[in-house]
Amino acid sequence: MQHSKKQINPRQLTLEILQQIDRKNSYTDTALNRALNQTNLNPKDRSLCTELVYGIVRHQRTLDTLIDQLGKKKAQQQPPNLRRILHIGLYQLRYLDHIPPSAAVNTSVDLAKENKLQRLSGVVNGILRQYIRSNTNNNDPLILPNHPLKKLAIQYSFPDWIIETWVKQWGEATTEKLCHWFNQAPTIDIRVNPLKTTLQSIQTKLTEAGVNVTPLSSFPYGLRLQGKIGAISTLPGFSQGYWTVQDTSAQLVGYFLDPQPGETIIDACAAPGGKTTHIAELMQDQGTIFACDRTLSRLKKVQENAQRLQLNSIQTVAGDSRYLQQFINKGDRVLVDVPCSGLGTLHRHPDIRWRKTSENIKELTFLQLEILSQASHWVKPEGTLVYATCTLNPSENQEIIETFLTTHSHWYIEPPNANSIFSSFVTSSKWIQILPHEHHSDGFFMVKLKKG
Repeated sequence: MQHSKKQINPRQLTLEILQQIDRKNSYTDTALNRALNQTNLNPKDRSLCTELVYGIVRHQRTLDTLIDQLGKKKAQQQPPNLRRILHIGLYQLRYLDHIPPSAAVNTSVDLAKENKLQRLSGVVNGILRQYIRSNTNNNDPLILPNHPLKKLAIQYSFPDWIIETWVKQWGEATTEKLCHWFNQAPTIDIRVNPLKTTLQSIQTKLTEAGVNVTPLSSFPYGLRLQGKIGAISTLPGFSQGYWTVQDTSAQLVGYFLDPQPGETIIDACAAPGGKTTHIAELMQDQGTIFACDRTLSRLKKVQENAQRLQLNSIQTVAGDSRYLQQFINKGDRVLVDVPCSGLGTLHRHPDIRWRKTSENIKELTFLQLEILSQASHWVKPEGTLVYATCTLNPSENQEIIETFLTTHSHWYIEPPNANSIFSSFVTSSKWIQILPHEHHSDGFFMVKLKKG
């Protein structure tokens, strides 16, 4: 029996999704997609709900600071539902131009009443109206501290440790650009499957379907989709395997590995398969790719992607890459795209900034080094290994490589070819570090290691 989808207004649904994130520690995208699939919102309301959920998770430190400054109680001392209702109201007032201030206040007061907070609806009304009064004559109601790092952290809503890491690495000006970039809604990049179709054909089909499409310079099979797109799976060519979603930074990894037809490639941490399937396409689906992952459910995603793209050269291998012995000296090329903190994808995954700590990143670096050390044994003499992450954290990038090279003296770095597709990305003579605000793509690190 098919269950009818429930009728609900977008702000109430936003509150319920934020409750899921708070109470069940759900990931933002998972909680949002599940909720939207169970309701009957029109496209405009779906768009508002998506904007509110992602925006509030991104900006919650800024919003909490406003509550601290405007309310009698600190944000963390407020009842959880009241804090989230205040977030919904303040976010609309501060970040959304198309919603009249009166509507932001009235709908938030109604939300309090509808969620058994009748007694506290006056608090909602008072704090939001105080924000509006303080905001007249272009006076920002948010009072920022004088300390430059704390100022950035509160203004752009980041934990102190991320700001400190970036300032130490790149300085305050670049850190502010990164923060601004990561608070923008992401675009979607796709990679056209050249074994099935052409870039021009897909661009035409998507444009005819009303999608705003731009070719990506330097990427022969890359397109960028912008604006309202709707469900990816319903777009022309997706179900036929003519293209897949992949950010340009991740596409660059496949080109950097440079796999050739007939080779044996080992992908140490393959799921969900974006880079694995790209490798297969670059090899014209000729050769063997061993796609390894320790999580069966994630390996299933690799298989599903390979089947949809109709690629036959990929063999999945279940197991922890730190302990796989069967690949010793088997790989012409090995890709080690390790599990990382994901600090280069904060615009797509806003909750990462609140989930990661400097302590659990330290644990990650041990794992990364173990995977890299084991995978290095899989490479044939004179073979190639590419180490990659989607983070901007030097302890997971440059420091891992430097540690590896001190204990593996027969390995060396092969510098990126500055005269190729990589020319605009090369920031060092040793490796590629993509800063997202410079290239309008995810933050990434990649380095090529050769076995002497």
